[in-house]
Amino acid sequence: MSQQTQEFRLDGTRRAIGRVWVPEAPVALEFNGLSYAVMMASPRDLEDFATGFALAEGLAAHAAEINEIANSEVPEGWIVRARLSGLGVERLTERVRTRVAESSCGLCGIDNLKEVARPLPQVAAHARIEPAAVFAALSALAPLQTLGLATGAAHAAAWADPGGAIGCLREDVGRHNALDKLTGAMARAGKPLSPGFVLSTARCSYEIVEKAVRCGATTLVTVSLPTSLAVERAKAAGLSLWVLARDDSVLLANDASA
Repeated sequence: MSQQTQEFRLDGTRRAIGRVWVPEAPVALEFNGLSYAVMMASPRDLEDFATGFALAEGLAAHAAEINEIANSEVPEGWIVRARLSGLGVERLTERVRTRVAESSCGLCGIDNLKEVARPLPQVAAHARIEPAAVFAALSALAPLQTLGLATGAAHAAAWADPGGAIGCLREDVGRHNALDKLTGAMARAGKPLSPGFVLSTARCSYEIVEKAVRCGATTLVTVSLPTSLAVERAKAAGLSLWVLARDDSVLLANDASA
C-alpha cells in the first residue's frame, strides 16, 4: 500500500515523498473447523504460515498431517482453513477447550508457569557452522528481502545451507510469523532445516528458540542479542545459537555441535 506523505526535517524544511506501508491484517487460523488463533500478519504465503504455525504448536508432527489448506479474504481480514490428521487432533481440541487467549509467542493463555518450562525435543547431533557461512548468508540476505526493501518494516527468516547459501526466505510484519512461514515452506517442500541453519532478523527471545527447535532446526543465527531464557532453552535443547550477527562479527552464545 503506497501513500504520499510529508517528511519534516530538523532544518525546518519539508518535502512530499511516497512510502509503501508494510501490509498487516488479522489472519484467523482454523483447523478442522475449529477457530484456533487470530494473528496480526502480512497476508502473503499464508499456506506456509498455517503449516509452520501448526508444526510449532505441536498440532502436527509433519507437513503431511496438514492438508486442504485454503485461504480467503473477508471484510475483516483473512481466514486460513486446514485439515489436521494424526495425534495433533487431540491436542487441537484440548487447546481450543482450555485456551482463554492466544498470541504468536505461544505463551498467552497457557494454564500455569510449568508449561513455560515444558521440555523441548532434543536437537539432533550436528556439525558446527563456520563463521564464514554466517557472513555469507548475511551478505546475501538484504537483497532478497523484497518486502523489507519496499517498506523498511518487515522481518525476515531464511534457511541457509552449511556454506551460507540461502535456499528459502520468508517475510512478515511479525517476527514469529516470518519464522513460521519459513519453517512451513521448508516442510511443505520436504526439505529439513538441518544440515544448514536458520537466520532470523528478529530479536532472539524465548519463543524464537522454541519455534526453531520444534520445527527441526539445529542451528539458529539471529541479528540481535538473545534473552537469558533464550540461551537457557537453547542449551537445554542442544540448539547451537549464534547471535548479534553483523557483517564483520558474530557471537557464539551456545555451541552444541558434535
